[in-house]
Amino acid sequence: MIFKNLVEKYKSRYTIPYLDLADAGESNRLIVHIASIALLAFSVFCLVFFAITLYPDYGNYIPRFTYYTVFLIFSIYAFFASRQGKDVDRKKAYIKKTIPFYVLCTVILADAVFTVKVGAVFNGFIIFCITAFIALCTCSFSPIIFLCGIVITVACMTPDLLKSFGISGYINIMITVVLMFCLSLYKRSSEKRQISFLKKQRQTLVVKTFGNFTLMYENKVVKFTRTKSEELIGYLIYKNGSSVKTKELVSVLYGDNADSVKSAANFRNLVVDVKHTLEELEIQNFFIAEYNNFRINPEVVKCDYYDFLAGEPSAIKRYAGEFMSQYSWAEEAAGFLEQKALKKN
Repeated sequence: MIFKNLVEKYKSRYTIPYLDLADAGESNRLIVHIASIALLAFSVFCLVFFAITLYPDYGNYIPRFTYYTVFLIFSIYAFFASRQGKDVDRKKAYIKKTIPFYVLCTVILADAVFTVKVGAVFNGFIIFCITAFIALCTCSFSPIIFLCGIVITVACMTPDLLKSFGISGYINIMITVVLMFCLSLYKRSSEKRQISFLKKQRQTLVVKTFGNFTLMYENKVVKFTRTKSEELIGYLIYKNGSSVKTKELVSVLYGDNADSVKSAANFRNLVVDVKHTLEELEIQNFFIAEYNNFRINPEVVKCDYYDFLAGEPSAIKRYAGEFMSQYSWAEEAAGFLEQKALKKN
């Protein structure tokens, strides 16, 4: 009975529906994509370094070579998995985009255990701490899965930790683990409160795409300083939460002049204009810029296009063949929506 009550309390305080975490999954994907490149370079460096410095005595270091080869393989997996997960259906986005994160963390934590087992106990424990705290600071994940990961890792290292640090040192390590878990709970609780706030914002932040594109907040049209700022938002709305790189956006917005220095500078000014305008209106987590990637969070905006894609009958009936009519790049999308509307009817 006590356990059941604890489970219910945990669910009420820390469980978030996967659809609400779709945008967090995209952030996880981008972080893993960048981290996988760094770890790939690290594993290649280690293999080359050991191959040169240990030559010709490779026989005694087969476990080390084997481990960094496995590390290399999983880094490659994380790199390609994070690329392929870009355009996943939003209902499954969080799970599919976060799996590479869990895999990568597992491999790094295994590296911590391996480092401890080969005798570098302090270095292994530092790898464990850095991995856990970077994950806490950067990514969105389940506190329970996080707890399982850190407990299993410490359990594997326990004999060596006790031997090197003694009972008092091991108690400090247990305190660190408890603090990590508490931080993960606090982070998830804050994330849930933020999502609740953004859902309320969704009632007043409205995008109309059928006909001309219009962005409205609290029943007023949002006006940007630069004319193409609105088109930038429109294109990101069309991409439905997927991250878009700067190069693609500049190409769409400036066409034949996309390669010019002036276009690149103008684009940077657009980004500043969008951020400044939304900040003045106190619109949060709508326009997201991360690691040279830009996207819209569909969960914080009411949009006829998104309702149409979700199959809402009222949105399908409202579509009359026009989609962001003022933008030439939207013509292809209008055709797609027309075909889908005919099938629904």
